[in-house]
Amino acid sequence: MSTYEGSCFCGNVQFSVTGDAAAMGYCHCDSCRHWSAGPVNAFTLWKTENVKVTKGADQIGTYNKTTRSYRKWCKNCGGHIFTEHPGWGLTDVYAAVLPDLPFQPAVHVFYEETRLPIKDGVPKMKDIPAEMGGSGQTLPE
Repeated sequence: MSTYEGSCFCGNVQFSVTGDAAAMGYCHCDSCRHWSAGPVNAFTLWKTENVKVTKGADQIGTYNKTTRSYRKWCKNCGGHIFTEHPGWGLTDVYAAVLPDLPFQPAVHVFYEETRLPIKDGVPKMKDIPAEMGGSGQTLPE
């Protein structure tokens, strides 16, 4: 079983993910773009029980714009680390904070909101899969 280590920008908060990611891809939604301060956010979704904070749990701040997403960051450096999605039992660990993880994106979500069109042959979803409460509709590249 694979384990990957990650941390915030300053290293005060450290964590690990174990097993296989439930999904990897890119999110183009307005919330993720604003939170990441970028045109797109690379995500890796893990079962919440497979994400363990190993150092600095007391240094983690939380913000939730909605009850769907609890965004976490380091109180010292402000580095974003992950977003908990309790309704799905998943935690989104930003691909950038898992340096040794072989990132293999399989989907673009909320592509209807994109500000950075990407032609990469990876499926583009209007929002999210139907089993997660979305339309499940795909868009043309």
